[in-house]
Amino acid sequence: MSEPLRRFDSEAFDVEFVLNGEPFRAALHDGESLMTVLRDRAGLISPKNGCAPQGSCGACTVIVDGKALSSCAVPAKKVAGKKVITLEGVNERERDIFARSFAVSAGSQCGFCIPGIVVHAKHLLDNNPTPTRDEIARALNNNICRCTGYVKIIDAIGLAADAFRGKPLPQPDYSGKIGSSLPRMDVEKFAMGEQPYIDDMRLPDMLHAAFLFSPHPRVKVLKIDASKAQQVPGVKRVVKADDVRGQRRQGLIYKDWPLFVAEGETTHYIGDILAGVVAVDERTARRAVALIEVQCEVLPGVFDPEEALKSDAPRVHTDHDNLLSRSVIKRGNVDKALTESAFVETRTFETQMIEHAYLEPESSIAIRRDGTIEVFSQGQGVFDDRKQIASFLGLPEDGVTVTLVSNGGAFGGKEDLSIQGQVALMAWLSNKPVKATLTRDESIRLHPKRHPIKMTLTVGCNEDGRITALLARMIGDKGAYASVGTKVLERAAGHAGGPYNIPNLDVESLGVYTNNLPCGAMRGFGANQAAFAIEGMMDILADKVGIDGWEMRWRNVVDIGDTFCTGQVFEKSVGIRKTLLAVKDIYYSSKYAGVACGIKNVGIGNGMPEYGHALVKVQPDETVMIYTGFTEMGQGYCTVMIQFFSEVTGIDPRKVRVNIDTTQPTPCGMTTASRATVLGGRAVMQAAEKMKKDLEAGLTIHDLIGREYYGEVVIDYTTALDAKTNKPITHLTFGFATQVCILDDNGRLKRFVAAHDIGKVINRKQLEGQLEGSIHMGLGYALTEELKLKNGVPESFKLRSLGLLRAKDMPEVQVIMIEENEPEGPFGAKGVGEIGLVPTAGAVASALYKFDGIRRYKLPMKDSPAAKAITRR
Repeated sequence: MSEPLRRFDSEAFDVEFVLNGEPFRAALHDGESLMTVLRDRAGLISPKNGCAPQGSCGACTVIVDGKALSSCAVPAKKVAGKKVITLEGVNERERDIFARSFAVSAGSQCGFCIPGIVVHAKHLLDNNPTPTRDEIARALNNNICRCTGYVKIIDAIGLAADAFRGKPLPQPDYSGKIGSSLPRMDVEKFAMGEQPYIDDMRLPDMLHAAFLFSPHPRVKVLKIDASKAQQVPGVKRVVKADDVRGQRRQGLIYKDWPLFVAEGETTHYIGDILAGVVAVDERTARRAVALIEVQCEVLPGVFDPEEALKSDAPRVHTDHDNLLSRSVIKRGNVDKALTESAFVETRTFETQMIEHAYLEPESSIAIRRDGTIEVFSQGQGVFDDRKQIASFLGLPEDGVTVTLVSNGGAFGGKEDLSIQGQVALMAWLSNKPVKATLTRDESIRLHPKRHPIKMTLTVGCNEDGRITALLARMIGDKGAYASVGTKVLERAAGHAGGPYNIPNLDVESLGVYTNNLPCGAMRGFGANQAAFAIEGMMDILADKVGIDGWEMRWRNVVDIGDTFCTGQVFEKSVGIRKTLLAVKDIYYSSKYAGVACGIKNVGIGNGMPEYGHALVKVQPDETVMIYTGFTEMGQGYCTVMIQFFSEVTGIDPRKVRVNIDTTQPTPCGMTTASRATVLGGRAVMQAAEKMKKDLEAGLTIHDLIGREYYGEVVIDYTTALDAKTNKPITHLTFGFATQVCILDDNGRLKRFVAAHDIGKVINRKQLEGQLEGSIHMGLGYALTEELKLKNGVPESFKLRSLGLLRAKDMPEVQVIMIEENEPEGPFGAKGVGEIGLVPTAGAVASALYKFDGIRRYKLPMKDSPAAKAITRR
């Protein structure tokens, strides 16, 4: 039976149904969803809240009288008298088969979507025991996965179907060896919905919070009247700016982002938080928030970065010009080189704002413990979270502990603080645990997006097609706050020339404040935008020269001894030519094939010191715990750290776990720039080597109980983009790729081939899954995805409006791995979290030109036959 409902609402009533084979009765509020009843009354956590009440993502899928439904969109009163099955109610044999199928196939990354997908898979296999891959894909049309690209999910469901018919499942590889496919840590729990995310956690006496956001992008806040909210039964406290003990403005690079906007101040975008309510439950908190009255003066905003640069434009921040950053690269004599070039072409390219659309919305819990605070975070850097939360609360950093709870996807969108600071303050003031979870609408409203960038390129080449010069001008919409945008626009500048040897360059990249939603880190971090432009120019010049796209790239790609756009000379691990050769026959044998190349830095670089730390402790039960500061967000970080450790020590990987919090001296920055595998891996290997010496000296694992082994790596030799040096080293290393997009005779996506220089394969299936997921995201970026704003406000907050590709929309994907040893990487590995979608849009545009002869300069390419085929399906 359910917990009693606090009846502050006179419209409460009861409903009865059969839940997982047992009678169930719950008190309801009018309009309450089945998902809310299952989670809040029945205490079940497998139905995940990804988009309630939109019913768009499928994470909350359950079976009602034999039909698979999104429970967030089903009114609970509608299931009266019906039979409801959640993943918890699936029989043990089925649960075991599905769990092992997803484990051995690497079908789960962040894992948030998988319980809902498993329920849908059960429904499918109950009705069709022998589905084809196409039938599986179509059955998942109501489920979104943002991580995997669906390939390995379909693999897993196919394996489960075989197993239900008696075919043995493949055995997982638990050797832990480099190059093997060690299953993800705790993958079975994630697949079965047993692994709690923050919103699944319940603590004794926990209170709940909700927030009031700015009603318009730019308003002067005259008065915030919370008197009515404070009178709502169950409300414990209203929190506003004057409750902040420390620094209200926070930020990873510039402290320009107020976590509460005060009376008398001006908001900068619609995600600014004006107040928060702490109450006995979320429903009460949200009811109270709706009663807060705000008196404000609506002010004109600026929503176009080019307009924002004009002298008479409204200033977004009173203490800073609208021009946030300017990144400049100059080398050689561009004017002279262009004058002497055989062919010169100029084009303007535009990319769009993109929503990360991770399946798990922002959520945080904080607990006050005497004079300290503990925060459960889903952020991408627990130590950066700690630093900012401590500053906000006016506490020393050692007064704040931040623990990572594996998050349900991030892709860069959880680098900035979201609500951790506000929740920590509420817990401090209330002296009780406080939890807040954003709705999907609020998530879209609050967090930073991918930068839209307008790029005008002039590129010249000689008669043989060799590039002579590049003139590039880029303007990026920063939105309301800096976030990490200066680095994104800096990265766009540095990647303006792609993986090509260009002797003369003049590049300028501007980051401009507007009153739009902020833009920050997103997978690719400026390299994607730059790649779309330079790859388009490569195809245009290839036509002028009279050669094809593959040959044009072959004549221009860099090699050891050549110079990157930033001025760095490549001295090692440059596998771009091998990736081109790997796709050559595929490209030439396909009628409508487009090709594009990509380069992506590993590590932030550009003069910023970077660290990797690891602490290894042998536990009393003779297991091993690895403490680290980088974030697991589905990319498999914890799993490859275990593999590095096991390869060095020979210890069974099933006896090794990874913990990520701030209790140990393992400070790392953000999990960004494809660097965690390299920096974290090297630190783990150092610690493992120290432990190995003790084992080789004859000590047993029992003898080592309580011992600690520390590893540290420091990268402090990179140079700033504007450094005055004859030998710039802007980045630790680089990943390289060549991708080929193949269309069918109707212009639809048919096949996609990606050849990547990955340094060294550490975990084969996880690596494939990372690249397949990147390609999925890149195809959406190229063809259908866009978050449209009108005067700083999204035209829609619905997931379905974002243009995310579903399983049935994906073409066949082939990943080719090129191992080009990276001396700086653990066992020769590079990071691959971002490079997978850098060349994708360029390859698609190239294929579309082959098909219909139309050059496309703006993303997404919704007018294309490939995009139209997706929207019609």
